Amino acid sequence: MRQFTAYTPTKIILGADAHRNVGAQVLEYGRKVLLVYGGQSLKSNGTYQDIVDSLEQSNLSFVELGGVQPNPKLSLVYQGIQLCRKEKIDFILAAGGGSVIDTAKAIAAGVCYEGDVWDFFVEGKAPKKMLPVGVILTIPAAGSEAGCASVITKEDTKEKRTLVNELAFPKFAILNPSLCFTLPKKQIAAGGTDIFAHVMERYFEPVGGNEFSDRLCEATMITVLELLPRVMNNPRDYDAWANLMWAGSIAHNGILGAGRQEDWASHNIEHELSAEYDIAHGAGLAIIIPAWMRYVYKKHPERFLQFAERVFGTKTSENTYLNSEAYKEEIIQTTIDGLEEFFRSLGQATRLSEAGIDDSRFDIMAKRATQKGSLGSFMKLETEDVLNIYRMAL
Repeated sequence: MRQFTAYTPTKIILGADAHRNVGAQVLEYGRKVLLVYGGQSLKSNGTYQDIVDSLEQSNLSFVELGGVQPNPKLSLVYQGIQLCRKEKIDFILAAGGGSVIDTAKAIAAGVCYEGDVWDFFVEGKAPKKMLPVGVILTIPAAGSEAGCASVITKEDTKEKRTLVNELAFPKFAILNPSLCFTLPKKQIAAGGTDIFAHVMERYFEPVGGNEFSDRLCEATMITVLELLPRVMNNPRDYDAWANLMWAGSIAHNGILGAGRQEDWASHNIEHELSAEYDIAHGAGLAIIIPAWMRYVYKKHPERFLQFAERVFGTKTSENTYLNSEAYKEEIIQTTIDGLEEFFRSLGQATRLSEAGIDDSRFDIMAKRATQKGSLGSFMKLETEDVLNIYRMAL
């Protein structure tokens, strides 16, 4: 286990109708709010009005910024920064999923910075101050409600980059499972895949000696494997949603990665894919993850064998041929096939060609993904490696 410092300051509030008390939470930090959200679903399902009522009951004034899209855009961040400065905003409330939350965080950083907020995403600069951000989560997926990262896409250059800073932790996150009841199945599948991928990025690491967090990771992955089909079949299953929301927050708040050498190659490879083609992030991960696994497993096969046994229930220890390299290979390949089939059972594409993507931009995406150096820790990936993974995913 590596030395680490754990810091998870976000206040998590989980419960039915919890969002109807958001005004009281905001009052601890500000008086004038920027409400950031996505499309019309927030209004059509009544959540928007619940939020407005609570803010007004707490005598809070607010302005709003809607229109956040999946793979959130830098242009809207700029609009939000200008709006905050004009209206003298002192608190930002994000109502939505990861794209909305990441947009809110980027705005919060940009308002307090005299330069271009994009500097924080591409030049390694760290914000010295950010406006406080609160969250009403409407879909478990990105984990941004409890994490310190923001991922934004710059449209003209098709760069999808990440800001990571402790100031970006939301002050609070409200998780009401009832708000997930009307989600489209496509969003549910992509969101659950993202949660699973967040755990995998931490689980598949080369250091070892992390028995406790191994078990935490494994429990989280098993939870997603069991509950994601359950909410797909019964979207009003409150307890299943509650557990998925909690799992999504834990998956990305830093705890599961404590003491580990995290990988993040799959995410960075997928970021180029969704920046180029605007595919949903989770949908892209369903394609990239199996290809990445097939490309790297020989580097540390024992980690894949543990994954097979503890997460997929393969009884490796009962087989007398366990010491056979051929049998180990079979176990690993079967497990990867099983994960791919799980993604497919959720209605997701598991090949780029199935998503209508060809190989015409592979070279460009691979070079862009590695422009600052190799990717990953489980296995260091150079440009040619990334290109090969795209080819395997085709």
